[in-house]
This record gives sequence, structure tokens and C-alpha cells, in this order.
Amino acid sequence: MPARPQRRRTISRLTIGAAVLAAAATVTATALPAGADTGHGARAGRTVDVQLLSFNDFHGNLEPPQGSSGTVEELQPDGSKKSVAAGGVEYLAQSLRTARKGHPYSVTAAAGDLVGASPLLSGLFHDEPTIEAMNKLGLDVTSVGNHEFDEGRAELTRLQKGGCHPKDGCYVKGRKFRGADFPYLTANVTDEKSGKPLLKPYTVWKHKGVKIGFIGLTLEGTPDVVSANGVKGLKFHDEVETINKYAKVLDRQGVKAIVALIHEGGLPASTSYNYNCDSPGPGDGISGPITDIAKHVTPKVDALVTGHTHQAYACTIPDPSGRPRTVTSAASYGKLYTDTTLTYDRRTQDIVRTRVKAPDAVNHVVNRTQPKAADMTSLIARWNKLAAPVANRPVGHISADIAGRGAEAPESPLGDVISDAQLEATKAADKGGAQLALMNPGGIRSDLAFKASGSEGDGVVTYGEAFTVQPFTNMMNVVDLTGAQLLTALQQQVSGPNAASPKILQVSKGLTYTLDMKKSGADRVVKDSVKLNGTALDPAKTYRVAMNEFLAGGGDGFPVLKDAKNKYVGPSDLDAFTAYLTAHSSASDPLTPPKADRITVVK
Repeated sequence: MPARPQRRRTISRLTIGAAVLAAAATVTATALPAGADTGHGARAGRTVDVQLLSFNDFHGNLEPPQGSSGTVEELQPDGSKKSVAAGGVEYLAQSLRTARKGHPYSVTAAAGDLVGASPLLSGLFHDEPTIEAMNKLGLDVTSVGNHEFDEGRAELTRLQKGGCHPKDGCYVKGRKFRGADFPYLTANVTDEKSGKPLLKPYTVWKHKGVKIGFIGLTLEGTPDVVSANGVKGLKFHDEVETINKYAKVLDRQGVKAIVALIHEGGLPASTSYNYNCDSPGPGDGISGPITDIAKHVTPKVDALVTGHTHQAYACTIPDPSGRPRTVTSAASYGKLYTDTTLTYDRRTQDIVRTRVKAPDAVNHVVNRTQPKAADMTSLIARWNKLAAPVANRPVGHISADIAGRGAEAPESPLGDVISDAQLEATKAADKGGAQLALMNPGGIRSDLAFKASGSEGDGVVTYGEAFTVQPFTNMMNVVDLTGAQLLTALQQQVSGPNAASPKILQVSKGLTYTLDMKKSGADRVVKDSVKLNGTALDPAKTYRVAMNEFLAGGGDGFPVLKDAKNKYVGPSDLDAFTAYLTAHSSASDPLTPPKADRITVVK
């Protein structure tokens, strides 16, 4: 890594009032004819177009993501859909640099989860490679996502400020990690004791007299999706209340143009990145938490850049005053970036928002047909050389792709493999005595691809590929649950906080049941259908259940699992996974994708 410059790039371009990772939001309006009233008293010739480039949920994917995680769905003119290979920081950097050409006013922002749940190339080094890449590609500001808390507040602070890892030290002799050149913003995350934001809540981007304020937030529900240790001593506050509070602060400072970077998102009506989100009317093509947030955030905020749900959308949702405002998200893993035009009035120092056109906020594919950014290629090669002894070790063989993250059904073939691996690692009497295993779907970060991503050969699963699937290295827990508690856990998949977007647990071989999706809430789980090894679940009986420590702590909206007793701590989930692959496959007898027939779904 080159020596730290005397003055960081972002210090010259940003007045820092905050610090954290996130993705930039944006709004845009059309320049009006001379003499036309914009509603702000602006006239043509007084405005300047500011380009806002944004992305979100990069998750350390420096190399192109494998399997379905590395594609986007593109809607064709005839109504058909096409799968397009996308992503990889070599292409993301090139895309952003190309997009900036011809735009003297350009700012790049992100909406969180730039790191965490990362493939081995970044995760092995506590995501220092990703921060280095973000510095190089010119990121100006980001909000913090929930995954930035995976290793706790101290590690997040280190990513911002720099310094070698407290346990692993410096990875290259004579090179000290310098931290992020861009600010991470945590407006709604405060210290439990002091009440102060963990990092600074906002920042102001300035360029040739143009000023735009950025407020960064993570989702209020972060404690529900991160381990307790990761958020210890922190409070997470309401997104709308926090944005409105700091919008007033910025307004009093004379900063009228404001963008909110929110690590919370929505659920689009289409899986195609380029669908019309405003059809039949503004915002009609999106639902989920961000829609309610957008409708209540003060009109002082001109655009919302969002994330978390890994979806693609560029919508227009009216603010409380009825004026149009863009709400955008660029999917995940660096496969897309959003280009938004913010029309800035130099006299009012605000964004013109009387007329917003859909083309003013557009998602673009980070395609792999363009040239690679040479500096990113060098960065990847340098870190790959350090990771190679660990990453390239073969751990198993597969006969075909095993879908995990990209599976269409609630039960995935890779989910079955992982839950079986966890049961096998903990079923012995002296290793926990597990009778079944449960795996949260969000912990499965990728597919297992048959085609080789390196020189290992098709069908060979390397440690690096296994790490990409299971990057959290959560410790396995085996606990006592009654049949009644186990049934409640299955019901919590489709009720409470998971009612709108079900989180279907992956189950080990022997556990079967039926989900009737025509019903609502907890009733979707057909009680009489739940069986273990062919025997109906007994509500009064105690069962030994294996799961990772995140689930055992009630994560992902499963509070009943916190009530479990008699905990045994076993190996890490990654060790269980790699041991299973090694034990159950070989070059001559590779592992075949399971049928994924344990959960019967009625639609």
C-alpha cells in the first residue's frame, strides 16, 4: 500500500461532520427554460447539475461474485428477461471513472454494508483490502450498515481511523493500515452511556461553491440481525426522527441540499434492475420499510440512497409536502451503480425538485465486457498472493452448481448441505448430542459453483469458496428446545417481524413439514405436518437442536431461540461445513446437489 498522503483526498472535498460506511441517495430535476419559475425562485443559468453516483451492500466482493450472486436480471424490450454477468471491483471502479467523465460536479456515496460477510480475499484480512479499494475508486462518503458491526464497534472505528488489527497485527511488514479516506456516518447509532453518535452523523461535500449535506444511518433493527457482542453498548434510533433532526441542523448551518444515506431498503415489484418502479404511479412499484420512511422524512431532504435488501430500484416517492423525491438502491456486490442528477440552484443553495424525471435516477450494470481498472487488478493480485496458502486448499468436490443464495425456493440445496453438515458435526453424544439442525438463510452468502473460479479445476471446492458461502465463522451451539418451542421457531419464520418477508430456516435431513403460503402469519406452518424422522413433533418432549450462535441469540427475528437451555458450544459453522464436504465427496465421487424436498410449500 502506498504511503499515506499528507492530506487525504476527502478532507479537501468534504467537510466532515460524520464518519461511517453507506450508500449515496439522490434526486434530480430538469433545468427549466430561462425565466421559468422553479418553485424555489430559481432561473435557468443559475443551476448546475451535480452527478451523484451511488452503490450499496458491496460486502467485500473484490472479485466477481460466483454463481447467481454475480448476475443481474435485465428486462428486454419484448418483455423477456436476460441474465447479465456483473460485478467485481475492477469493473466497478472502471464504471464509476467512466461515468464521471464530462461531469465537473460529481460525488460518490454508498449506503452501507461495504464490508462484512465478505469472501475470503477480503474477510481473511478483516476487510482491509476492501477499504483500500474504496479509497482508490474515489468513494466520498458512506453510511454504516448492520454488517459493519459484525466485529463490533472497536473494529468499525479501526476501519475508519486505521491501525493494524489488535490480534492479527499488520499483514505486510512495514505497512500500517491507514483506514478509510472517506467518512463513515452513524447518525442514529449512539453510545449507550454518553448518548453521542458512535461516529459523526453527517458530512458536507463542497465543490466550487456547491454544498451538499449527507446524513448517514443504519437500520433501527440492527440489534435483531447482528450478534449481541457486535452492538454491545450501543443504541439504534428511529431513522425518520434522526434524519429530520440532522436535516434541521444542516439547514441552520446554511446547507439546504441534503441527501440521506440509509441502510434500510424496500422490496421492488420486479426482480429486473431496469423495470419502471413508478408504474402505474410514483412509488407504486416498491413496498417494504423504506416506503414508510420516505413518506415521512422531512422535505428538507432531497434524495434517499438506500440498501440492505440487496434489491435494485430507482423510484420516485412524494415527500410529506407532495413533491417528488428519488429513492434508489443498486442491488448488491457491486453489480450495479446508480447515476442520479441533482440540479443545484446556486442562489437558494438547494436542489430543484419541482419536476423530477424518471431518467434522472438510473441504475447501470457494472458489466464485465469493459476493460478492468489496472490498479484494482494489482490490488487483487497483491492480496491474493497473501491469501493463496489458505484460499486455494481443496476441501471437497461437487458434480454441479449447488444453489444457495440464488435458490428460488424457500429451501435451497446448499441450505440442506449446510444444515446436514452442522448436524453431523454435533450429533455425537460427546459433541452436543444434536438430533436436528437449523440454519438461517441470511447466513448463506453465495452458491457453490461447479465451474472453477481459479486454477483448481471444475467441481473442486476450495477453502476460499467455502468461506465465501459461510464467512461469519459463528460457533455452533447445541441447545435444549421443547417441541412447542421448536414449533414456535418455525412459526416465527413467517410471523412477527418476518411476516412481510419470511426467513425460512434451512433444516437438516429428517425434519419435514408443510408451509401453506395461502394462509397468513403463524398459520402458514401446518402444525400436524411437523415430523422428525417420520414421527410427529411432541410439544412436551425436549429435543437437542444445533444452530449457529447468531440464531441461538434470537437473531433474524427468532426470539424463542433465546429461551433454549443446556447450551453446548461446538466447532465453527465453517469448520463443520468444510469437514462435511471433505468427508462426503471426492474427485471420483463428487457431492450431488440435494433435492431440497424437506419443506413442502403450498402456494
